[in-house]
Amino acid sequence: MRDVLSVVARHDEWRLRKCINLQPSENVTSEAVRRILSSDMGHRYTLPINQKVHGSFVGNAYRGTRYMDEVEEEGASIATKLFGGKFATLKPLSGHIAGMIMLLATCRRGDRILIVDAKHGGYDGYLTTGMAGMLGLEVDFLPFDTDRWNIDTDAAERKITECKPNLIVLGASFILFPYKMAPLREAADEVEATVGYDGSHVLGLIAGGRFQNPLAEGADILTGSTHKSLFGPQGGVVVCNDKELFDRVQETFYWRAMDNAHWNRIAALAQALSEAKRFGKSYARQVVRNAKALAKELDNRGLPIKFKDLGYTECHQMHLDEAGVKKSIGLTFNEFADKLERQSIIADAVGRIGANEVTRMGLKEGDMAAVADALMGCLKGRNVGKAVARLRSRMRLSYC
Repeated sequence: MRDVLSVVARHDEWRLRKCINLQPSENVTSEAVRRILSSDMGHRYTLPINQKVHGSFVGNAYRGTRYMDEVEEEGASIATKLFGGKFATLKPLSGHIAGMIMLLATCRRGDRILIVDAKHGGYDGYLTTGMAGMLGLEVDFLPFDTDRWNIDTDAAERKITECKPNLIVLGASFILFPYKMAPLREAADEVEATVGYDGSHVLGLIAGGRFQNPLAEGADILTGSTHKSLFGPQGGVVVCNDKELFDRVQETFYWRAMDNAHWNRIAALAQALSEAKRFGKSYARQVVRNAKALAKELDNRGLPIKFKDLGYTECHQMHLDEAGVKKSIGLTFNEFADKLERQSIIADAVGRIGANEVTRMGLKEGDMAAVADALMGCLKGRNVGKAVARLRSRMRLSYC
């Protein structure tokens, strides 16, 4: 029988101290966030019902919750300020659950939603094979300009007025550039559609004022994961400005989309949001600078990065050219990721490279050449252990 503590210790030693992590869907939390995750709140539970249960009114089904309730309220307050909303909740256990809550709060079975297609980088969870099908929703797709890797705004306006969706979901897993939202908002108003924005990948950039401000630019509701470009614990968030909509969001929680919201996680997220309030702008700015610099360095070394003519990216991630990678180094994306991992460089197996974690660990634009050298050396079959170790020796948790 394996000793679980020793396995976790080996993981921590490798992933936290020896790897260069370039996955756009991961980040590292502060020591304070980690302490909160292991606090007594991890043992506890709060269940504010405020309704009759078995014939008697119950405010909160549990006792001993005063501090958990306090920290949850504080975290929600910080979230409203960071994301420009009036109402926020940190209860969703993940960005996926936050997306489900958005669907539940805005749609009924048989309604139609318009989303970014998965072939254009949209999130698979909104497909009929995912949450939309589970909830009995019809799915159609926003027209997309693949040359500019963005929604085709003019065609999307026409599509919205023609198909009359109940909900339009902006945001994607393979997002690179901000959307032009005002025309989509106008079209949505014509058909009385709700505009949602799944900011899972760019939530930290939104908090830092660097990517775009969805709620100010026309979205009714913002959802997202809290552990990608935002450096919180794994979880989700929902923010909006409309009280009626937020009340419907609240109605989806207990005994519906979820029950226990894990208050150690909520407290840890509140801490991460307070950190973002203090230094989120400088962090978000540096993430984008590093992503652009790394994309350029990799491109200059022969790794095909898409959308050079558009500056590669305006967020934390860049996209590899699949055919170009296969032609230039003879690897599929899966083989590419495997080869890097063998020398402790971590990237996903679907063609994305991210700069959010190396930025949190203190690297700047001037370090991206060394990151690119190590990555390309590995792909060319060289032993880059010393190069990775040199980079790691310069990396310390920053922005905390």
